[in-house]
Amino acid sequence: MTLRPYNPAKDREAAQRIFCEVGWSDRKAEQEEAIDLALSAGPTFVAELAGAAESLVATAPATYRYLEEDLPLCAVTDVVTSHVARKEGLASRLTALSLARAAGGGSLVAMLGVFEHGYYDRLGFGAGAYGHYLSFDPALLRVKVPHRPPQRITIGDWEVVHALRLGRPRGHGAVSLHPAALTRAEMLDTSHGFGLGYHDGPGGALSHYVWLGTRAMEHGPIRVRWLVYHSRGQFLELMAILKSLGDQIHLAGMVEPPGMQLHDLLETPFKQRQVTEKSPYEAVARATPWWQMRLLDVAGALARTHLAGPALRFNLRLADPIARYLSDDEPWRGVTGDYVVTLGPNSAGERGVDPGLPTLAASVNAFTRLWIGAVPASGLAYTDEIAGPPELLAALDRALCLPRPIPGWEF
Repeated sequence: MTLRPYNPAKDREAAQRIFCEVGWSDRKAEQEEAIDLALSAGPTFVAELAGAAESLVATAPATYRYLEEDLPLCAVTDVVTSHVARKEGLASRLTALSLARAAGGGSLVAMLGVFEHGYYDRLGFGAGAYGHYLSFDPALLRVKVPHRPPQRITIGDWEVVHALRLGRPRGHGAVSLHPAALTRAEMLDTSHGFGLGYHDGPGGALSHYVWLGTRAMEHGPIRVRWLVYHSRGQFLELMAILKSLGDQIHLAGMVEPPGMQLHDLLETPFKQRQVTEKSPYEAVARATPWWQMRLLDVAGALARTHLAGPALRFNLRLADPIARYLSDDEPWRGVTGDYVVTLGPNSAGERGVDPGLPTLAASVNAFTRLWIGAVPASGLAYTDEIAGPPELLAALDRALCLPRPIPGWEF
């Protein structure tokens, strides 16, 4: 077995075969192009068995918004293994290698979307906050704004579409993937994808839009893959586009945007849930933490952490399981160790122990969840690997009382 960088000239056919084997591609031309774009967007590593790539991990440069700071993020965009290489530990080793190289390159944190919780815990990842997904009859949206016919957005607009995604208003937890190729890949990979929006920017530039997809074009359901807006008026106008489709489309689904409750815009949501139960057009609201995250550099991330309130100091005894998946010659071995942590307007994490301070013992998985504000310390002490004096847990609850982190960019 050999772990090495992806070589498109040598590995493309194997990569396309793997994506097809796991059901992520039907080998249509647009799907193959999307895969090529994703694998070229950032460092990709493969595991070679018997002369062929049989597992691969792709990453991309990104940023994670922590309050008002943009932190360098390693976005793990694809982890995939062929049928002949399962249960060999290849994906774990490739992911660990990718994280080690990203940490060496200056990434402070790493994130990935998960197929199930538990697998990536072995690499130090902890579950993010719940994201809310709602499906509803678009005709029942309570939106009253003057209707303007929107303009079509196509895959050919991918560069300006990506630029607007990067420039969207971002709150705590927002993620931005830098390579424009990834937006083109997402657009190509959207079943029956189409976009609608308005060109109200300078010189008639695209200003706000929604990108949608569906597997049943006539009556839906349709899914909002993402939408970009910069004001209340623009957001409501995009919701009015969805409402205008309601005379033909019976169901629309979308992730709830940051900082709002979509139920505010829905007529009789509970009635609709009951009336449509078990139908093809069932109106539902679901909550799931579809992403996981981990710290790659404790000192670097805490140096960019600026919290309101008085400073809180404590010892942190941190455990990181990732080293067992790394070869002995990798310089980065994870973040295991003892730290003296300060949380406040000028936070810090220094190696060492202060005998006069209380101690928090935690896995990097759980401490990451605490640091991003996904779950408070008092709750993590019941369900995850965090332990400390009750007074310290209560103080951490107060110090890290943060907005719910919402990535706003699925990958």
